[in-house]
Amino acid sequence: MAISISAVVGEYLKHFPDDSAGAETIYKAGEFARKAHRGQKRKSGHDYFEHTAQVALTLALWRLDWQSVASGFLHDVVEDCDISAQTMEETFGPHVRSLVEGVTKIGSLRYGGEKESAESLRKMILATSKDLRVIFIKLADRLHNMQTLSFLPAQKQKKIALETFEIYAPLADRLGMQNIYGELSDLAFPYLNPPGHSWIVKTMSESYEEREKYLRRIEPIVRQQIERVNVQNVAIDYRAKRHFSLYKKLVRFDMNLDQIYDLIAMRILVPTIDDCYTVLGTLHQLWPPMPGRIKDYIAMPKPNGYQSLHTTVFCVDNRPTEFQIRTHGMHEYAERGAAAHWLYESKKGSSGSSSLHDLSWINQLQDWQRQFPGSEEFVSALKVDLFSDRIFVLSPKGRVLDLPIGSTPLDFAYKIHTDIGSSCVGARINNKIVSLDTPLQSGDMVEIITQKNRAPSAEWTRIVKTQFAKKKIRAAINRANPRPKKTEYKITSQERMGLLKDISVVISRNHVSIVSVSAKNEKGLVATRIIVDVANKEKAENLMLKLKKVEGVKTIAMRQL
Repeated sequence: MAISISAVVGEYLKHFPDDSAGAETIYKAGEFARKAHRGQKRKSGHDYFEHTAQVALTLALWRLDWQSVASGFLHDVVEDCDISAQTMEETFGPHVRSLVEGVTKIGSLRYGGEKESAESLRKMILATSKDLRVIFIKLADRLHNMQTLSFLPAQKQKKIALETFEIYAPLADRLGMQNIYGELSDLAFPYLNPPGHSWIVKTMSESYEEREKYLRRIEPIVRQQIERVNVQNVAIDYRAKRHFSLYKKLVRFDMNLDQIYDLIAMRILVPTIDDCYTVLGTLHQLWPPMPGRIKDYIAMPKPNGYQSLHTTVFCVDNRPTEFQIRTHGMHEYAERGAAAHWLYESKKGSSGSSSLHDLSWINQLQDWQRQFPGSEEFVSALKVDLFSDRIFVLSPKGRVLDLPIGSTPLDFAYKIHTDIGSSCVGARINNKIVSLDTPLQSGDMVEIITQKNRAPSAEWTRIVKTQFAKKKIRAAINRANPRPKKTEYKITSQERMGLLKDISVVISRNHVSIVSVSAKNEKGLVATRIIVDVANKEKAENLMLKLKKVEGVKTIAMRQL
């Protein structure tokens, strides 16, 4: 069913009823996008505009500001239509242009399915998206693309599903957006593991229905007990465990469904933190808790800011049942994570705002919002500086590399491949020729210029930041200028039968060849000079320590020839 521009505007006004100017701009953006995408179709055969309208509606449902919702309509017009960024700015202002350009930049990143690069790509998205709203728009875009993935060819389906599963779903999780994380994971699941998905769907359909029926039977008992302790404004619903989350947990428990107590959990929402603990105590008075199954994520929130009380009790019919207890604000954050701060700030003083406290960078967002309420200064201050000690730069093919701050094009070259680094003669940053000692910045696109038979210079060790690059440079220089390959030992020892034999045995056991041996008596002692074929200093030192243990050895000296 096609989504109308008016429906998006209406959803926005539900949350910002006094912002008629913002609503008008959203409507204007919708009409602009409809005209720009006229005639364009998606693989499903639907008008392309329907995709942009869905993205805008999602952002409105997430209760984001008018600039975000307008950018949802416009997020593809610069890339896919003959619309310049300058036109965008003249029509909708610099902030909308910045958001659209940020989404376009994220879209240019490429992920080849290498697990070791997934974390770097997620960090790159966070570090270069100086406005969090860019990430929200991209997640809304990816959500709808996954919902319509079935219309694409099979090979492309798997590639997009893998990127979603390894990049965008974990990114949503890091931002505390549990609902989006779960939905993206579930949407990717059937494309990445068709047998596992089919098994879960077939196996669980009856179990979900039966367990929800059980929870509905005990709900009146729970409500009656909560009313008895005078907790007001209570909401109760049921949270069914998502397919992928359930499958992952079943794998840990050898696919034993009896070990899964939270297949469907009863969720109890209350006004205050004190109410949470009151309800927890009430449940434990009513039914005995299962040992080891009480989790206090209010006192100790998860790293992404999630807060709630979880308990499993032996409920009616002695059946293990999980309850999740949280404030309405905590629930809002659990569903929408970082995006929820827009609603919290629009309702200052609500009890739910405290659920953001454990994410320091979101705390910073709130501080900026308090300092610059409703102003353009706030948007300019809305920065994500999570990775100040790292930078994230791009290869010409869109590969993301994670480097220490202060790294140079030479560090970049050596991280790509040792041969690229050793043959480097120049570099371009963002298509401009630069010197090899130029510091890189997050978001830079770096291209290395190479030349055959080029050798590293000793000067390079003072240019590079990473120890890896320094090690590779020194190794190349040593290969070009070979170091001594022999080591001499001068050993003073007591004269005894078999001394030289014992020394030779130690050397041979360490897989070292003897080049020459000479010995002479000096004042009742034997002075032995042995030259061995060892170039590595560490290996030579280790051998010296072992020779010291030979019976009768008094002193030993080593030098490399």
